Amino acid sequence: MRTESRHEATHPIVDIRRGDERFHTRIDWLDSRHSFSFSHHYDPSNTHHGLLLVHNDDVVKPDTGFRTHPHRDMEIVTWVLDGELEHKDSEGHSGIIYPGLAQRMSAGTGIWHSEMNPKDDKDVHFIQMWVPPDQERVTPGYEQLDINGELNKGGLVPIVSGRGHHAAISIRQQGAVLWGGRLRPGDTVTVPDAPYVHVFIAKGSAELEEAGRLLAGDAARLTAAGARRLSADTALGAEVLIWETNEALES
Repeated sequence: MRTESRHEATHPIVDIRRGDERFHTRIDWLDSRHSFSFSHHYDPSNTHHGLLLVHNDDVVKPDTGFRTHPHRDMEIVTWVLDGELEHKDSEGHSGIIYPGLAQRMSAGTGIWHSEMNPKDDKDVHFIQMWVPPDQERVTPGYEQLDINGELNKGGLVPIVSGRGHHAAISIRQQGAVLWGGRLRPGDTVTVPDAPYVHVFIAKGSAELEEAGRLLAGDAARLTAAGARRLSADTALGAEVLIWETNEALES
């Protein structure tokens, strides 16, 4: 998948996308919100932001899930908000993903996997995000890492990085970093200064400098917008996921 060169915008762009405006898939076992075009949902003006191609907000009912299916040439990151998700793949990897455990699967030349809710009494709520790799047709790979200790220190923590950040899982895309934060009430962090930034409020709410309040499920797509303060709600706090990317997919 080809990319464009570094964006040289003449003025900053802040595009707020509300949670209830996202594409919605609802079937008997799945309630999913899609930030970008996905599956049968398609809008040619809403296919990606920077290198971020998929950003799905999924709730899966007990004893159900995504049965074995294939992927190729994609870096797939899964972040659980509540509950547990069981991963199995054709390369022999398996395990339970829980809140604070970062997981990355590199599909490479091709991989089959399943993602199931192993509980019989509780939904699992997770965010799944895709970015293209730097190089296609590589050997499939998998990595997971518990970063709860880092998150508990406060501020923004690198969850996934193509630039070798300490305490982050690696990704085969040098132009992308995913930051996460469990912000206590009233905490303020600085959103990275990058050509393309996607700020997502997973829980609680927060105030983005010069953009206003963002509720759970809301996102801000920043283009050449510079570093901005993000302040968690003084009562609720916030859990945030922030992608910074240095280039964009071709439209």
